[in-house]
Amino acid sequence: MKTKNLRVYDLCLISIFAAVISIMAQIAIPMPYLVPMTMQTLAIALTGILLGPKKGTISTFLYVLIGAAGAPVFAGFNGGIGAVLGPTGGFIMSFPFLAFAAGFGAAKNSTLWLWGGLFTGVIVNYFCGVVYFSLYTSNDLITSFTACVLLFIPTDIIKMLIAGLLGRKVRLMILHRYVV
Repeated sequence: MKTKNLRVYDLCLISIFAAVISIMAQIAIPMPYLVPMTMQTLAIALTGILLGPKKGTISTFLYVLIGAAGAPVFAGFNGGIGAVLGPTGGFIMSFPFLAFAAGFGAAKNSTLWLWGGLFTGVIVNYFCGVVYFSLYTSNDLITSFTACVLLFIPTDIIKMLIAGLLGRKVRLMILHRYVV
């Protein structure tokens, strides 16, 4: 009986975090050069850190599926298969890996692993996004990197610092409360 309760609990957590990512994706902070900073990747990294690699990945994959099905859950209230297969589709499709990497690093209970997981997840997200954008637009990789990533590096560093510091603190609080 306890296993069923845990399963329902896990499904609820996965769904709640998919909803949180959806909400956070709509929060946009205006930045110079007309490129707003959304909280989407912050929420995805926190999802991985707080739920762990398996549940965090499932939650983020659910978020992508809901968006692909047409719900306006992506940044700017976008949704649909066109958003997933459009020019920024590589970023969207690699979101589950970002959650997995962040969760994997956090699950090791080591500061070095946590930061390594966050860094790896962001690099893979950038790589997938740039390569996909390059293929989609027939641009070279340098042009695609400049268009899709360069302006976002400072804000992504800030978001990953927030995710790492906040996520680690909350994760330790959760672990302390339920393990002790």
